[in-house]
Formats: sequence, structure tokens, C-alpha cells
Amino acid sequence: MNKLIFRKLSLDILAFFLLSSTAITLIVWVIQGVNLLDIISEQGHSIRVYLLYSILNIPKIFSKLIIFTYFLTLFVVLNRYEENNEILIFWTNGIRKISFINFIAKLSIFFVLLQLTFNLFFVPFTQNLAQEYLKNSSIEFFPKLIQERKFSNVMDNLTLFVEKSDDKGFLKGIYIKEKINDNESKIIVASEGKLIKKKTGFSFKLLNGEITNVNNKGSFNLGFKETIYELSKFENKTRKEKKLDETESVFLINCLEIFITKRKDTKLRCGQEDYSFEIKAIYEEIFKRSINPIYIIILSLVSSLLILKPKISYFQNYFKSFLFIIGFIIIIFSELSYKFITSQVSIEIVFILLPIISILIFYTYILIKSKFNLTYL
Repeated sequence: MNKLIFRKLSLDILAFFLLSSTAITLIVWVIQGVNLLDIISEQGHSIRVYLLYSILNIPKIFSKLIIFTYFLTLFVVLNRYEENNEILIFWTNGIRKISFINFIAKLSIFFVLLQLTFNLFFVPFTQNLAQEYLKNSSIEFFPKLIQERKFSNVMDNLTLFVEKSDDKGFLKGIYIKEKINDNESKIIVASEGKLIKKKTGFSFKLLNGEITNVNNKGSFNLGFKETIYELSKFENKTRKEKKLDETESVFLINCLEIFITKRKDTKLRCGQEDYSFEIKAIYEEIFKRSINPIYIIILSLVSSLLILKPKISYFQNYFKSFLFIIGFIIIIFSELSYKFITSQVSIEIVFILLPIISILIFYTYILIKSKFNLTYL
């Protein structure tokens, strides 16, 4: 009978978690999606690229919200059980309060492992995949980025200016500046032209103009009646460098293992070129990915306090609000705790061990309040 009761409780928790996490994740995803619209409006990528890129950001959003949605789930479910007197089913079947809390704590380990899996493996993989996809995608809406009488820098090392343009790609008063290197550039001026789309990308068909090559030695002019200027050779302005949250955990752990004695160094880096990061930043990232999920167990213990009502009736009115505020503070603290690991070694050790210490303190308090017996553990 007890197994059936606990099974129903776990199903209620899992069902509410899936519902709440899905709803909150979608809300945040939609809000974030609005901010990502510059992928189309400023970078010229297609709607398909925008949708796939934003979808690949969902695992990161979900992972960030796990700790909050799990706390919210426990708080709502246990509060509902308590208000509807469903909690009495446990006590009437001989289930001790400490056994009930132990079950909640054990269930929370599943969510700790879930967030660790997302933080260490799934999120870095999908974030890197999203950026690689965006970086290698062509600019489908390039014509929309060319605005009349405005300089456009939609591609690296390329500046465009047109007096007039229309929806069919016809242009008038064209100015193109190509930066070849630090000491050399090319300027093309044409009276008119047309933007042509090919399988390999876009190109300009330019009429009646002049090409000027400029370098340290001077300049060289060449007139033309008609020429083709290829745009496919240029890269879009999408970020090429890899971010820390897009980097696989194995690489970061290996870096930290090599430079563990210099983990707080702000100048030392690990990696090569666009794959290089500060050791201090790597240390903080590994802390966030691996240590923060442990706070889920602390939040489960805080939520479990709902079944231990204070004896003074005055405090009962504010007890639930107090617990929710405490839980919310713990969530905020867990997100900021990595900031404290760069201080003295003694402080660093305290903040690394703080989740375990907090679990022991909360659990000891619960044991005392529930008047435990060793046989109940």
C-alpha cells in the first residue's frame, strides 16, 4: 500500500514538473525568439535558419529553469496535499514524516542527475550545433539588407552604398568598398547594376563604373562598362569564435586538470585561436555546470518543511510565504555562488562544499523537528 501511495506522489510531482517546465520554457523561448529576430533583420538569414537556431536554444533554457521549476513543483504539490488533507493518507498508513521527507530527497537526486546531464553534455552540444549551423548558413535575405542611401556592413570587410534600389534587384548609384588587408583595399563605383542570385550565392552585375585599388604605394584606376562582382567569397558577420557555454565539458575539464594550480589566473588561457579561454573562466564554468545542480536537494528539503507546521498559530499564516522566499533566495544564491570561488582558498573550499554542508544542516533540523528515530531512516 505504501508503495502505491509514494508512486502516486511521484507521478503527481513528475506530471506537474513536465507541465510547468514546458510552459515556462516555451514562454521564455518565445521572449528570447523576439530578441533573436535580428538573425533575419540584420544578418539576412532565412526564416528556416532562424527557427532551427532558436529551437536549438530550448535545451539551454530548460536546463536553466530546472532548479526553479522543480522547487515550484514540490511547493505546489506538497501544499495541495496539505490543504486538501491528502497528506493524512500517509500518516494513517503508518508512514513517518522523516520517511516522507527521505522519499522527496531521494526523488530530487533524479533531477540533480537530469540537470547535470543537460549542463555537462546536452546544452554545450546543442549550443555549439546552433552556432555552427548559423555560421555556415547562407544569407538568403541579402537584398533586404541593402537600404537606400545608407551604408551597409552586412559582411566582413565589405561596405555597400546605393542611391536607389527596387524589389527586382535593380540598383543605381552603387558604391562598394572591399578591405583586402590592413594595407590594401578596393573601391568600386558604378552608375547602375543588378543583384543576381546564384546557387553559390549573390553577385552584382555592375554597369558603367570604375575600380580603384588602393595600397601603401598609391592607387590604380580601371574603368569598365560591365563587370560581375562576386559576393559569395565574403563571410557573413555571424560570430566565428566559440563561446565558453558552447564548449564540451571534457575539453574544459582537461584544461582545468592541467592548470589546476593556476585556476584563478586571469591571463592564462587554454586552447587555440577561437577555441581559447581564460583558465579562471573555465573554472567558473565547470563550477556552474557541476556544483549548482546539488542545490536542488536543498530546495527539496526546504519544500518538505511544508509538512512540519510551526506550533505557534501566528507563524502558520506566514510559514508558506517564508519557505517560498527562502527557496527563491537559495536559487538566486546558487546562480551567483561561482563568483565567490576566486577569493581565498579557505573561502573557495567553503563555497565548493557549501551545498553538502547546507544539506546536512537542513536535514539535521528536519530530524530534530520530526522527532526521528534511527529505525525510521
